Amino acid sequence: MDRNLKEDTGVKEASTAEQIRNCYKVIHQLRPHLVEEQAFIEQVQRQFAEGYRLVYCQDGGEVRAVAGFRFLEFLSWGRVLYIDDLITDAKARKNGYGRKLLQWVIELAKVAKCDQVHLDSGPQRHDAHRLYLNCGFKIVAHHFALDFKN
Repeated sequence: MDRNLKEDTGVKEASTAEQIRNCYKVIHQLRPHLVEEQAFIEQVQRQFAEGYRLVYCQDGGEVRAVAGFRFLEFLSWGRVLYIDDLITDAKARKNGYGRKLLQWVIELAKVAKCDQVHLDSGPQRHDAHRLYLNCGFKIVAHHFALDFKN
């Protein structure tokens, strides 16, 4: 957790295998191709070495929302906090968990003196888009990909 952010936000950073495991059920809703829990834990741990961070909010002992992000630097945008993953458990949506995580990540980006926060979002995720737009994000690009796995 970043020391410059308030500790009482309810947002926690996953660092142990058990904490990562607790995030799996929610992340799997966003990333259904991650079918094996242990493989997910191992991939997240590998990504930690590349600067990836995983944070979550809990309520009633259950993980309700998860965000994964990293800091990057681009010639086009400068220093950026890039959100790889942001998902609220389907059973807990419309309760502010996703907004809480997103606002926490935005504050972290400000504290880290980032120039921008970026994310990509699937075109079908209308509720997520509404959240991003309500939090001040703008649609600024089309994302293109060339998939070698298919």
